[in-house]
Amino acid sequence: MEDKKFSIPNISCGHCVMNIKRELIDLEGVKKVEGDPGKKEITVSWEPPATLEKIKATLKEMNYSPTE
Repeated sequence: MEDKKFSIPNISCGHCVMNIKRELIDLEGVKKVEGDPGKKEITVSWEPPATLEKIKATLKEMNYSPTE
C-alpha cells in the first residue's frame, strides 16, 4: 500500500476535505483519505488499481490541484 501527503492550497474548510474524501474513496483501490483544512493537506492511502496519476487527475478535475 502506498501513502502520500498532498498540499492543496485551495482547501478552505472541513467541507472541502469532506468533498475530496467522498470523491477519492470512490476510486477503486483507495483505502483511506484524511485531511487537515488548517494545514491545507490531505493524506491518501491506496493500492492497485488506484495510481498516483488517477488520484492527481481526480483532484485536478475537482479544482483541488495539489502542489508538489
